[in-house]
Amino acid sequence: MRIAACVKWVDLRPEIDPLTGSVSTDERTAGISAADSAAVEVALGLADAWGAELTVLCAAAAGADRMLRDLLSTGVDAVSRVDVAPDAPSEVVAAALADAVDGVDAVVCGDYSSDRGSGSVPAFLAHHLGAAQALGLVAVDPAEAGHLYVTRRLGGGRSERLELSGRAVISVEGSVAQLRRASLREVLRTADAMVPVTGAVAADGHHVEVVGRSPLRPRARALPPPVGDDALDRIVLLTGALVDRTPPRTVHATPAEAADLVLAQLREWGALD
Repeated sequence: MRIAACVKWVDLRPEIDPLTGSVSTDERTAGISAADSAAVEVALGLADAWGAELTVLCAAAAGADRMLRDLLSTGVDAVSRVDVAPDAPSEVVAAALADAVDGVDAVVCGDYSSDRGSGSVPAFLAHHLGAAQALGLVAVDPAEAGHLYVTRRLGGGRSERLELSGRAVISVEGSVAQLRRASLREVLRTADAMVPVTGAVAADGHHVEVVGRSPLRPRARALPPPVGDDALDRIVLLTGALVDRTPPRTVHATPAEAADLVLAQLREWGALD
């Protein structure tokens, strides 16, 4: 059997400009999230239980090679890097990984990465592979080869117990497992190991291109300065305490009607052009 663990190499401590919202990254503080570390440990446990071969794949630029060598020293059989741009959308990353993991029996991912954190790559990956999926897991228990019992978190403090058989893609939370420490002998042995690199595969469907980034803040409104003979008059004018207001009301409407009512109220307040 063959198992693959997919991880993402990101800056764990990016610097964000508070004025412009621009993000600065540094390879010296880059690594994988707690969820991705847990995914590698879960995959190692499955490989031990099933006698399977484990490969860790990372969709990233060349800076991730050092991290992959570190993972190789923990007992992983092989590592590979798929050359993908750091800002590639999830569907592009999943399409690139799907080609690299084609033919494996199980794929383990973290439930979300430390940058955008959408958690959508495992779902896209399952779609491309035509495999079953169980995402956001809090426990993974291997049974006989090719069979898993997993626990998935639900809303309201509930959980769901699932049995998986056959080809599957799973994603785990960071609390599921802690990645084992490598021995000094393995660290030295893999320090100069070669990391195979494959090219990215173009994703099907629409192409997503980032055309710009800006801070998420409400649009500024130009207001005239308050007038009044004393401070109290100006405060009353600023707060609108004596202005007639639309009283609260309860509305029963369809989603489309409710959206129209919200937009109409925002226009009345001047929040929309």
